[in-house]
Amino acid sequence: MKLPISHLKRLIAIVTLIMSLAPSSAVAQESFERDLESVVFVPKGQWITGLSINYSMSNQNKYQFLIFEGISGDTYDFKISPMLMFAFKDDMAAGGRFNYSRALTKLEEADIVLDSETGYNIDHLYRLSHNYSVSGCYRNYFSIGRSKRFGFYNEVQLTLGGGQSKLMQGKSTELTGAYERNFSLDVGLVPGLCVFLNNYSAMEVSIGVLGFKYTDTKTITDQIYVSRRNSKSANFRLNLFSISFGASFYL
Repeated sequence: MKLPISHLKRLIAIVTLIMSLAPSSAVAQESFERDLESVVFVPKGQWITGLSINYSMSNQNKYQFLIFEGISGDTYDFKISPMLMFAFKDDMAAGGRFNYSRALTKLEEADIVLDSETGYNIDHLYRLSHNYSVSGCYRNYFSIGRSKRFGFYNEVQLTLGGGQSKLMQGKSTELTGAYERNFSLDVGLVPGLCVFLNNYSAMEVSIGVLGFKYTDTKTITDQIYVSRRNSKSANFRLNLFSISFGASFYL
């Protein structure tokens, strides 16, 4: 019994495909057999302590940016974060971190200009906020080749925090304001680079990559109106605004 030409072509194509896949699978299997060199970067039994401080301040006088014109005011942002961890195994450490941040914004005047006929004015705006949080941390270190000076780490953080802020706008009889209290839960992954300056001290650079955050806020406006809001957010991208620099000590 002869096979039709169409069936014969299909059979040849299937056989050719099987024969082409056989050697490629063997090559793929061989290519993943890699010999990665590494040494113990942080030995078992070491205590790791460190401190990260961020501070920024700005002053604007008739500043213009996109649709904002005539911006006049002052702002500052301060954050401090001490850390303590213990290496319970080679290149593995666990511990905690405390975070405190304070931010102040004083806006004397600003204009929002959407077009030649539409614009808004904001003046005498004041906002002050304090936030506290405690984090449980786990780190996994790995060296770059056989180097004991340069290495990377992955840090997993579980953070519980809270804070308060007050917002006021206007002056004299037109003064209005709101008081807020918030609670937050944050789970995140923070990779970083560690560079040892000597046997006991190192500089660290870290950046937030992914995580989940939940925030619940209660607001009291003019001591009369009470409202609540909550927000959930997930981050699965590189966040260049979360770059942090710090110093750590290995004892």
